[in-house]
Amino acid sequence: MTRPLRLGVLAWQVERIASLDDYAAHLDRLVAEGAAGADLLLMPEYACMEAAALATQPDPTAELEAFCRRSDDVLAIMRDAARRHGVWLMPGTLPRPEPGRIRNRAPLIAPDGRVAFQDKHVMTRFETESWGVQAGDPPGIFETPWGRIGTAVCYDSEFPALTRAQIEAGAWLILVPTCTDTMHGFNRVRISARARALENQCFVAVSPTVGAAPWLATLDDNHGAAGIYGPMDRGFAADGIVAEGPNDAGGWVFATLDPAMLEAVRQDGAVRNCRDWPPHVPAATANPFSV
Repeated sequence: MTRPLRLGVLAWQVERIASLDDYAAHLDRLVAEGAAGADLLLMPEYACMEAAALATQPDPTAELEAFCRRSDDVLAIMRDAARRHGVWLMPGTLPRPEPGRIRNRAPLIAPDGRVAFQDKHVMTRFETESWGVQAGDPPGIFETPWGRIGTAVCYDSEFPALTRAQIEAGAWLILVPTCTDTMHGFNRVRISARARALENQCFVAVSPTVGAAPWLATLDDNHGAAGIYGPMDRGFAADGIVAEGPNDAGGWVFATLDPAMLEAVRQDGAVRNCRDWPPHVPAATANPFSV
């Protein structure tokens, strides 16, 4: 039986920085806070774009290009933080340049510095039209001391089939790093996360960027709330909320997640959503009226 996991989920308050050392210090401070209360830490999509302030002007293209030149350095900073604090860390996502393309990648870093990646698979209009960031590899899973864990980066969480592939591969927890500049966008992610928890009878955790950063074109407005969600069934809260922070306020939320609770509700819940997932739904046809 997989043992319980103490999870920390961050709403990242964007700060103004002047150097990569400033970013490293900010990250280290947050990881130190989180590691005091959790075994695994989740941070938001594109939080590291704080470092895009190294660009000479607040312009999306200039910021992306400036960051990509230092992407390897930022990843090294992330790995150093996980090693220093002896914690499993998903430090958000970062643009990773490759010959001919850029991918948005979420690293999961072990306490010894080993790293594996989950790519964002479905791009938003901003990523496609303003940045040219391309779709990455399809959903996979991470093998951890607590069993298999999946990641759905922001917009990916809004597509049930992507998460379902991870659940069918054995994932019991889905990590959702997100970056949204309106409450419309954040609520799409939050409601999707809660729906994925309901239909798969799993845990889903959401980590957003928050706060205003007018000195950046990339992270100028950020809205959301850190949250951890589970099934809406026996043994869980009626609304499925395990833990949730306030909207647009930085800080950590923590919860101890026990996969045994999921097995119990999948076997003996009021409903069995995970088991009853339709294997194939044919195209809809017209329902005939009779006289």
